[in-house]
Amino acid sequence: MVRVSWTLSAARRGAPIMTDATGATPEPATPEPAMPEPAMPAPAVPTPATAAPTDAPAIPADLRAAFDAYERAIVANDLDALDAFFAPGPDTLRGDPAGLLVGHDAISGFRSLRGGVPPRDIAEVHYRPLSPDAALLMSVSRFHGGGRGLQTQVWQRLDGRWLITAAHVAPRTAPLDRTIWRSVGDPFLQGSWEGPLAGLTVAVKDLFAIAGFRVGAGNPTYLEEARPEKATAPAVADLLRAGASLRGIARTDEFAYSIAGDNVHYGTPPNGAVVGALPGGSSSGPASAVALGHADIGLATDTAGSIRVPASYQGLWGLRTTHDLVPRQGMLPLAQSFDTIGWLTRDGETLQRVADWCLSYDGSTSTENVYGASGDDLPWRFVVPEEVLDCVEPATREAFSRLLAALAASDDPPPFRAVSSGDLDAAFTAFRTVQGAEAWRNDGEWLRAHPGAVGPAVAERFEIASRITATDEAAAREHLEPIAAHLAELVDGAVMIFPTVPGPAPQRTADVDAVRAATLRMTAPAAIGGLPAVSVPLLRVGGAPVGVCLVSRAGTDIALVRLARRFAALASTRPRTTES
Repeated sequence: MVRVSWTLSAARRGAPIMTDATGATPEPATPEPAMPEPAMPAPAVPTPATAAPTDAPAIPADLRAAFDAYERAIVANDLDALDAFFAPGPDTLRGDPAGLLVGHDAISGFRSLRGGVPPRDIAEVHYRPLSPDAALLMSVSRFHGGGRGLQTQVWQRLDGRWLITAAHVAPRTAPLDRTIWRSVGDPFLQGSWEGPLAGLTVAVKDLFAIAGFRVGAGNPTYLEEARPEKATAPAVADLLRAGASLRGIARTDEFAYSIAGDNVHYGTPPNGAVVGALPGGSSSGPASAVALGHADIGLATDTAGSIRVPASYQGLWGLRTTHDLVPRQGMLPLAQSFDTIGWLTRDGETLQRVADWCLSYDGSTSTENVYGASGDDLPWRFVVPEEVLDCVEPATREAFSRLLAALAASDDPPPFRAVSSGDLDAAFTAFRTVQGAEAWRNDGEWLRAHPGAVGPAVAERFEIASRITATDEAAAREHLEPIAAHLAELVDGAVMIFPTVPGPAPQRTADVDAVRAATLRMTAPAAIGGLPAVSVPLLRVGGAPVGVCLVSRAGTDIALVRLARRFAALASTRPRTTES
């Protein structure tokens, strides 16, 4: 049977976020809850009343039975039953304020990670027949904990069974998305009333000190024991002084020791560009906040890609600054030899405004006595590291090649030259050794005192780090010196360019070990060289964004953003590079 084509309108594009903090009121002494309130087991679903005009057609008995059985499966979180109620095949649709899932497999994968819904009753059901074998049902949920939701479903009789072929869910308005925010306000902290960033809002990664508040590092046990900070980190203060206001404190992967974006304690922030995909980490909260429009700027950190990866996954601009250019006082470290600060934005113009303020001769705390050649234009010459391209997935590599070919044929063609970046496996092994040694020095004592306090993946990384000896670390540092020197040579007189990551953001259900290994080999070189790197959303692969990374010589951060905007403007005049 041919399925009915039906256009469903979203009940709303998004829900307003209520605040749990306003102004600069210090946090209370009572620890924050570690996780959102879990859904409690739901009681059996009563037969819902149907509120409908007296002349409305009656719901067919078999359709009503299917609807009631589906609702029982929802509240019981019976995954097998729910899978069976959605029509098989690639055309089945399910949408909510987070986005649209297309195909039965995508819907099933999402549901396996969502968990059950809070206890609720069906307050109303409205039925409109579309054909003898197709119907539209709209129902209103009344949650036991307060609030209402709306479900819109297209049911079709397929092979004698009523199945859902399209659904849209408008859940009850949430006070805040705790996967994105630790604390949020409107504003959370007011910045100066005037300045070059006035009117912009900032999501601050939960690694930065804010006077009167605690640093949580993505871990509820660490947060509970932390003391309120006495001073605000310079990187935060700079933005406030420029007129930006803080929207809130955003989530991070535990101790920033991950690039996936998941967190076993608070959940995985949504990917603002790809429904059901990982957001990228460890700056997951700021990236999701910016991608979803909750904030204009994400203040974040990048040790091995923690700005560039989420920028690529969610279609954002993300700048990793030159190592030590922005002071790290008041920032919880992971590995001081590679840690640096940067920003995430939705567009290049906003990123330029932030970089111009925070990295220029304006007397800002960030750049006092530390200013390189950022005011000079970088050369319009590019080098493509061949070994990095070997890490890239075929579809992404093809899209990247088409981009370069299109630009080479433009009126302002940038010259591209292939170069060797060296042995990425050896470089990453040395990088990981130094990173692990420093991470264990920073956090090992706390981890020993709190066994079981971190999630399995992060615990495994720290356990490996705990076995690194001083001899191992010294040898790794010695190995990194010529690698950093070679990278500096590559960007002396040219800008390095390559895809930011191997491909689009993996689905949350995917095995990401191989993707993580390839990603870190692509992102570690800039960290090894202490070089600035910007990810620009220039590619589309399978409908998802993939960033293009530009890396330049140390101290040229402002000029790098300016060149990236010029490059993006030129790319926008060419046909979009996409792979379906």
